[in-house]
Amino acid sequence: MVSTYPACFYEDGTGYSVFIPDLPGANTCGSSIEDAMEMAIDCMAGWIFTERLEGHQIPEPSPLEDVDFEGEWNKLWEPGEEHPEPHGFKTMVAVDVDEYAALHFCAPVKKTLSIPRWLNDAAKAAGINFSQLLQKALKEELGIAQ
Repeated sequence: MVSTYPACFYEDGTGYSVFIPDLPGANTCGSSIEDAMEMAIDCMAGWIFTERLEGHQIPEPSPLEDVDFEGEWNKLWEPGEEHPEPHGFKTMVAVDVDEYAALHFCAPVKKTLSIPRWLNDAAKAAGINFSQLLQKALKEELGIAQ
């Protein structure tokens, strides 16, 4: 399922800073518009994927016309602090979080580990899948919802 959220792209002299107002803390940057868009997609997918893993509710996206480009910019500064006028644009950013996560976050990573031979032999004889067991144990240890 594709998730689509409004994002503000601000020119900052070295590229673009990107803020996704509906997803608290979902901020990133890129050296060009293309790079910033790729980073925005990665940031948004990572934010939503992590929140889902932790069992949190995902906020509904705001309509693009409801996003206050200047207001979002002003939130980046301390009250009364001098700051430049915002330059950039707001647009919708879309990503299929499940597909993106499968390619970028969930791709298997080969790990090499050592256990005593007797434990290896006993586990193999019991038909234990080492990869599944390690994943389950790591999730339990980290408190990640199954």
